[in-house]
Amino acid sequence: MSLQKLRRPSPRELRRMQDRMLSSLGVSMEELGLAKEVTIELQDRTIRISGPAVVAINSQAGRIYQIVGGEEFKSPKGEGEGPQYEPSPEDVALVAAQAGVEPEEARRALIESGGDLARAIISLRTQKT
Repeated sequence: MSLQKLRRPSPRELRRMQDRMLSSLGVSMEELGLAKEVTIELQDRTIRISGPAVVAINSQAGRIYQIVGGEEFKSPKGEGEGPQYEPSPEDVALVAAQAGVEPEEARRALIESGGDLARAIISLRTQKT
């Protein structure tokens, strides 16, 4: 019995094999091309990707976008945005009274919570215990 040397498939053959395999799973892939820029905004930061290739994958679960390559830039959330939130004196007084703290502490908690009164009060109350 002789062992034949395995031949490596060409990129074209690999692509055909990939398409057959994906279609048997009910999935199709579509190359959308090069994007100028892709921006992903997360809760705590923003990711910008310049010049990536974008591929759309259609499946029974929905459409999935794949971003390949490009140059990545990360920045903290809020950088380059408008002015920081400034609480009103009424909000500061309310939070200070409800949490039993000084106005400056209430102001700081309001800024950290982005103006959410309930979250600022709860945060201050849990810090006291």
